[in-house]
Amino acid sequence: MRTRLPCQNPQLQAVIVSIPTGTVCDCRVPVSVRTPLTVVAIVCTIAVVHAAAPVLNEPLVGRQVFPAANWWNLDVTNAPVDSRSAALVDFISGRTPTNTTAVRHLHPDFGPPPYGFPYVVVDRDQARVPLAFVAYGSESDAGAPGLPGYPIPDEARTQAHYIEGDVIGGGTSGDRHMLMIDRDRWFLYETFATRWNPSAGRWEAGSGAFFDLNRSDRRPEGWTSADAAGLAIFPGLIRYDEAFGTGEITHAFRVTTRDSNGYVWPASHDAGSNSSAPPMGTRLRLKASKNISSFTPEAQRIFRAMKRYGLIVADNGSDMYISGTYDNRWNNGVLNPAFSAIKASDFEVVTLGYHPAASGAPSAPTGLQIRIN
Repeated sequence: MRTRLPCQNPQLQAVIVSIPTGTVCDCRVPVSVRTPLTVVAIVCTIAVVHAAAPVLNEPLVGRQVFPAANWWNLDVTNAPVDSRSAALVDFISGRTPTNTTAVRHLHPDFGPPPYGFPYVVVDRDQARVPLAFVAYGSESDAGAPGLPGYPIPDEARTQAHYIEGDVIGGGTSGDRHMLMIDRDRWFLYETFATRWNPSAGRWEAGSGAFFDLNRSDRRPEGWTSADAAGLAIFPGLIRYDEAFGTGEITHAFRVTTRDSNGYVWPASHDAGSNSSAPPMGTRLRLKASKNISSFTPEAQRIFRAMKRYGLIVADNGSDMYISGTYDNRWNNGVLNPAFSAIKASDFEVVTLGYHPAASGAPSAPTGLQIRIN
């Protein structure tokens, strides 16, 4: 709620005693020197300013999510293949010395509710509420700089579809991610293990992170986010409005593997120390030789993005589960067989920690960072 008092006529200052908070007053008074102040008619238009209603899964086609040079938007078509690519793909595929031909198929970890990630879009006037962080408080953000709190709509306390898992108020099990976008400031807020605690009368989360979508700020070294890797979740989701749009998808997708080993750029946080597993931040690229011409146009659009931008390992979970939004329009009867037709062995691992030189030309990483607990 905002108060604006653009009444500049000094003869009215003694007349206007107070204006209620949350109103906009625009007073125009035609004052004549021949007209006594006592008979001046005050015409005041009052309008109450409210936050617009939150919108679930608002289409955001045309909005640039992070700058074009951000790691999520990085074209890795010509990036070099890592020397451990085959071994890492073997691990993801579940291959062992006694089972050298194991296969892992891609799986769309999204669809109609309750599958996938919801996101809610709000405006700049959405009230922000404090969050109690119960697990990673020292690695969480209290809000945006100068704007404490998170723009969690009241509806999330009483309606489904706002929090991952599709339970009103979040519930107490599962990852329960909540993704909120301020469309006016172009800010992103994300939380993990989110719930409304009715007995305490407060919102709680395991962790929370703020991202300015206009910038490419990385999390502090060693910090998590709402995701294990310390990355933002929203920019790595397959969205219905992109898959069924007219343009190409121009970003990488979020993927999980059953275990991990430290982290590499652009990740900032580790969640495992299995020396056979890929680090958080590993980027897999669908091989250029993979024929995708038999798939539906929307599936081809998704798979072309996997060839150009790849998949970024962002959390521990099921191998080759690709993240997307939950949306009633997804048809898992089409998605599941399409994804299942592609295997982990159809991918290669881009050089770990790959970071293009300032000139934009592919080069070997200079700041490779792998942490092992």
